[in-house]
Amino acid sequence: MIFSAIIPQPLARLPWRLIFLIIGIGLFGLVNLYSAAGGSIQPWALRQGAALSLFLTMAIVLSKVREATVKQLVVPIYAAIVIMLVFTDMLGFVGKGAQRWLDLGIIRLQPSEFMKPTIALMLARFYELLPAGDIRSFRAIWPAAALIGVPAGLVILQPDLGTGLMVVFAGVTVMFLAGLPLKWFLIPGGAIAAAIPIIYQFLLHGYQKKRIDIFLDPESDPTGAGYHITQSKIAIGSGGTFGKGYLQGSQSHLQYLPEGHTDFAFATLTEEWGMAGGTILILSYLFVIRWAMKVAADAPTRFAQLSCAGLAAVLFSYFAINLLMVMGLAPVVGIPLPLISYGGSAVMTVMICLGLLMSFERQQRTRTTLS
Repeated sequence: MIFSAIIPQPLARLPWRLIFLIIGIGLFGLVNLYSAAGGSIQPWALRQGAALSLFLTMAIVLSKVREATVKQLVVPIYAAIVIMLVFTDMLGFVGKGAQRWLDLGIIRLQPSEFMKPTIALMLARFYELLPAGDIRSFRAIWPAAALIGVPAGLVILQPDLGTGLMVVFAGVTVMFLAGLPLKWFLIPGGAIAAAIPIIYQFLLHGYQKKRIDIFLDPESDPTGAGYHITQSKIAIGSGGTFGKGYLQGSQSHLQYLPEGHTDFAFATLTEEWGMAGGTILILSYLFVIRWAMKVAADAPTRFAQLSCAGLAAVLFSYFAINLLMVMGLAPVVGIPLPLISYGGSAVMTVMICLGLLMSFERQQRTRTTLS
């Protein structure tokens, strides 16, 4: 009550516990980037701080968007992103061996980042419009499979296997929660599993094959392709229970740990803060996911329920894939740790997801108050 009396009602209605938690995770990331740079705000911490501030503000603005507006915009936005993905594959800027960006002169866009939350909203809209009697028919699966397959295929062609898998995961999550029969997931899943040797031999790029080989046997090339994951494990293990101390991480400061500010930021963090710091961070992510799933569970409409569940899947896949990767439990696929790893694209995607979730949550509370 006191809090509501001090600040304006529109701000008081925001989920401040979640916002403070997100700010806390972001600040932990800035502290980590400061250390990864050897005790300097340049070149990563300052830019990351600016990106966090900008996109958190964007998320708060996005939280004011109404569900009806989201429904109206999701189809044209999906179509626009697919078109941008086509142009990216044809004319995109090439960096680090991948063609993932559209160079617009004043800014470089990575359209695949926008597709992660959009695919969840698009499929939610499809299943909302699908008659309930058709949910167990083939009409419930082939359009959804096409909606997922087209952008996922375009992303994988860049090549960006990690982002492509995230698009598929978010889409399949919405399909599963929409009520499709389990056999329609088990049969294709079994077929894909059986085709893994063929996919490995004929469809994967050489570097992707190498990543799988290194995942299965990191010690086969400890100074070459296996160097990243070997050094990551050393950094995580050397942190012990409480870490070596802030700014005392030898693996990152002595440049043994590659990409310690991006993909392997968790290894940098746990070396200095130990298992205790890593556990606190993981629990913080789980609280965010729990909040998102509660918003999905309490949503009054089918569109809101499926959208929130899909957006929660995007957030979950970010931190789950990265943590499995840096611990050597999954192949290296280049997925950053949200709000911890350096990079504005991932921050933007996470804040879009959170802004939309806050929008659905705000409308729930508005309906409850009115009733």
